[in-house]
Amino acid sequence: METERVQNIASTFEDTIPEAFIRSEHEQPAITTVHGVNLDVPVIDVSDPDEEKITRLIADASREWGMFQIVNHGIPSEVISKFQSVGRAFFELPQVEKELYAKPPGAKSIEGYGTFLQKEVEGKKGWVDHLFHRIWPPPAINYRFWPKNPPVYREANEEYVKYLHGVVDKLFKSLSLDLGLEEHELKEAVGGDELTYLLKINYYPPCPRPDLALGLVAHTDMCSLTILLPNDIQGLQACRDGQWYCVKYIPNALVIHIGDQIEILSNGKYKSVFHRTTVTKDKTRMSWPVFLEPPPDLAVGPHPKLVNEQNPPKYKTKKYGDYCYCKLNKIPQ
Repeated sequence: METERVQNIASTFEDTIPEAFIRSEHEQPAITTVHGVNLDVPVIDVSDPDEEKITRLIADASREWGMFQIVNHGIPSEVISKFQSVGRAFFELPQVEKELYAKPPGAKSIEGYGTFLQKEVEGKKGWVDHLFHRIWPPPAINYRFWPKNPPVYREANEEYVKYLHGVVDKLFKSLSLDLGLEEHELKEAVGGDELTYLLKINYYPPCPRPDLALGLVAHTDMCSLTILLPNDIQGLQACRDGQWYCVKYIPNALVIHIGDQIEILSNGKYKSVFHRTTVTKDKTRMSWPVFLEPPPDLAVGPHPKLVNEQNPPKYKTKKYGDYCYCKLNKIPQ
């Protein structure tokens, strides 16, 4: 076993938590959260027949917030429910069965069941276990990391992906058009048909001291876009003007995060959202982000059509794999 799982730690502590999970005072959610205020993140109805309006709303939210929620996105609620149900069922399996899908020691890929992902500042740990695996395109999928239990796990994931394509295309089209590009250019710049959908299921068990711990430490997503599906337990926070606020999400909405690669491609016009997650004392929070990742060998930099003498590139062009390695290991980009 790579390490003790947070799910097991949670079941052995009643009113305290191990020192490794206690954040410093400048991170503790009880101290750093602006209480009693929910961040009014834009909610966009993407079924509106006025496509120009949708494009404008998505672009404005991406510039001003780096995140937004979309409703009426075309993924049926029963498909979402089944997708979430099989993920939840995996984490309810006996520990020995979950460990069959553990990330192999020393593996370069992040796929598999695990607990700690990246080098943490001050050696602190997040109150979360996870399962990573790719869900698209078919050549990128390694079914070794897809749970066999519950038996409908694969079917539920494939059905969700089938509907997700329409959401992905709509988002890239809107972001592309607003930049003055052709509707297909932004998606092509992050890999086109080779764009990888990487699923991460986050499992945040109840925490005896949610005032001291974080689920995920403050970060921006490395990918191009993240399409996040949370369960009904709130816990997402975003940074606004240097302050941390709770983001209240609505049932069956998808929470969209602008990731680093879209900020880079847009030469800073769109902003990668700085966010973190909190945990609760008596309830399990889960979330299902899908990270839209360029192929590792694809070089991503400011789009050539968006830079000139008056607007020089603000970011380096770098292979996506190298970018991720530097970020995960806290190496300056």
